[in-house]
Amino acid sequence: MKKWMYVIFPGIALVIFIVFYRASQNELEIAEAKRKAVVAEQKAADEAKKQEAEQKAAADAKKHEQDRLADEAKAEADKQAKYEADLNRIKTDTTKTAASVTRYASHVSEMEIELDTLHKKKEAATRDEFETEKQVELAEIQRRTAELDSQRMVEMIAKKADASALTKGAPASPAPTS
Repeated sequence: MKKWMYVIFPGIALVIFIVFYRASQNELEIAEAKRKAVVAEQKAADEAKKQEAEQKAAADAKKHEQDRLADEAKAEADKQAKYEADLNRIKTDTTKTAASVTRYASHVSEMEIELDTLHKKKEAATRDEFETEKQVELAEIQRRTAELDSQRMVEMIAKKADASALTKGAPASPAPTS
């Protein structure tokens, strides 16, 4: 009997183990089902939070996109308004400048005409001055020539007078001898 004891006690222990194992297996399955249900609930809650966060992020992104588009539209409108204002200012300045150019061009042409007139007057005055100086020089030359002629004439008369017998005195008579 001793040999059978080696098989009977372990066999009984195996049967008891199987009974407890099956009982605990059912409890484990129930616990696993509860755990899966909790995990599924948690997962569903996480999914719901994730969906809510995604919806909120999408709404925020859409709002930011609309704000950005509105800002871009406003910036574009401001840029266009500034461009139009600058263009109008440039047109106004161009018109004023064109009027000034026309006015200054007429003023310049008047001044050029006046300058030409003054140049002609100056040239005429210079010619008159030159002619007057020429006449003065000719008069001086004629005066010098007249003086030289009169000096020459006086010399000729003096030579003729010296050569003339009338201007010579009687020859000196010799002194009387006694």
